[in-house]
Amino acid sequence: MNFIQRFFYGRYGWDALNLFLIGLSLVLYVADIFVRASVLYVLYTLLLILALFRMLSRNFARRRAENAKFMVVAGPVIRWVKLRRTIHRDKEHRYFKCPNCGQQLRVPRGKGKITITCRNCGVSFEEKT
Repeated sequence: MNFIQRFFYGRYGWDALNLFLIGLSLVLYVADIFVRASVLYVLYTLLLILALFRMLSRNFARRRAENAKFMVVAGPVIRWVKLRRTIHRDKEHRYFKCPNCGQQLRVPRGKGKITITCRNCGVSFEEKT
């Protein structure tokens, strides 16, 4: 057990890009089960090797830079999915987008027509809850 702890000490570990690579390789693996294309086998194997390499790497600066570039592209998609999940689960509130700055605003449901003031830019607008 002590050997494993010493081995993983100073390694980069998991981040969002590694999670994406593992998920994509899993999707390609399942597709390969049905299609039986050697290209898919090579692709998901390379993705797994890349994820393992990134996880065991000691070059923190390079791995963080790779993850930052990935998050620039994937960050808006991830935030949109999380917001949609929150809106779907939250049955007590309605969500509106400020027409001026785009800030998401949460107001209680069932209050009728109310005036909503954006906390970010101060613009007021009327909506039906």
